[in-house]
Amino acid sequence: MASLQVSGMAVSGSTSSCCGQKSLVRASINGPKIRIGPVSLPRLSSKDFIEELSIRSGGYGIPITTQMEKGTGPMTSSSDPVVVAKLYAIMEAVADRIEMHKNIGEQRDNWNHLLLSSIHAMTLTAATMCGLAAASASGEPLAGLKVSSTILYLAATGVLAIMNKIQPSQLAEEQRNAARLFKQLHGQIQTLLSVGSPTVCDVNEATENVLALDKAYPLPLLGAMLERYPSSVEPAVWWPQQGRKQAKGLGKKIEGNGWNRELEDEMREIVGVLKRKDKADYLRLSEKALKAHKVLAFSGPLLTGLGALGSAFVGATNPWAVILGVAGGALASVVNAVEHGGQVGMIFEMYRSNAGFFKLMEESIESNINETNVWGRENGQVYEMKVALQLGRSLSDLRILAASSSLRNIEEDTEEEFGSKLF
Repeated sequence: MASLQVSGMAVSGSTSSCCGQKSLVRASINGPKIRIGPVSLPRLSSKDFIEELSIRSGGYGIPITTQMEKGTGPMTSSSDPVVVAKLYAIMEAVADRIEMHKNIGEQRDNWNHLLLSSIHAMTLTAATMCGLAAASASGEPLAGLKVSSTILYLAATGVLAIMNKIQPSQLAEEQRNAARLFKQLHGQIQTLLSVGSPTVCDVNEATENVLALDKAYPLPLLGAMLERYPSSVEPAVWWPQQGRKQAKGLGKKIEGNGWNRELEDEMREIVGVLKRKDKADYLRLSEKALKAHKVLAFSGPLLTGLGALGSAFVGATNPWAVILGVAGGALASVVNAVEHGGQVGMIFEMYRSNAGFFKLMEESIESNINETNVWGRENGQVYEMKVALQLGRSLSDLRILAASSSLRNIEEDTEEEFGSKLF
């Protein structure tokens, strides 16, 4: 706080001149001396600022690699805003497809239950009417029961033929697989936006993946439905066939991008195990399920048709008409319960999808180890962990599996285990 002080008062001349002259008063203001220097502000880290933006955006923020961090020039964004906007547009389309496939999958699962219940009711009612018509007290079949039984059998035959053609349980399984794979693609795009620097190639790859999934699991029934009874079993394919682009920028801190000769040999052994055991086993199971599927799909309408034929001739001298009318309906109910209640079509699609999963793993591993430039591959340590998790194994367990496969190549009598522990 400033203070006012009188530093001195001088009177010039004698006392007689005091009245004639004015006093001279000198005053000075003394206060604290203020020194103005450079202002010190807290240092802000651009990296911390970017991480804060990512957290505030719900974890889906886009990291920005700046030239200032590298010390090469002014701060600029490394991600093209147009590319980022396109990826967000693809994410919105993928999220919409997830909901569509989920809703349609539930609808087609309801089809399976409702149609199966209706066919059971019609078949058993027709068989009962056929028996009652044959056992009428007057000795003559009741015309109303006879005609009604025949109509119900014919209706059940037609509905069952349509149901076997579209296979609602298989349709529902396709939609469940599509919803799961679209969710996986949605998460991959989110990861790319969160920890990567997306480019136009990433946009093209995401678009190709969406179109490949649309082709593998179509929504409409007419004209685009997958073949229900193929002549040969092939693994399901839901990814672009021209090659898969690998993750970028994850291995720059590791010498050799995490790859070495031992890891390459390990991955080759894993590919061999998946080809010999897992994929081959699921293709074999798919062929068995397809054969059973074809037999059951043919037997159901055949038995209801025979029931309709027998009920039409109830009352004739031939007793086999009654037996055919009643037993045909009973056997048809059993066959339909096994086929649609047991969801044989869904089992076939599940086996085919599992074989496709192992085929995708084979192609992914081979595309990595066949890349001559290790920096063009996905980081070796990260990729090894991903393969282990996809197979339901730990890293040590995965290496033991590769070693046992290598030992089997030397000793033919050694029993080889399956690569996957999940299914």
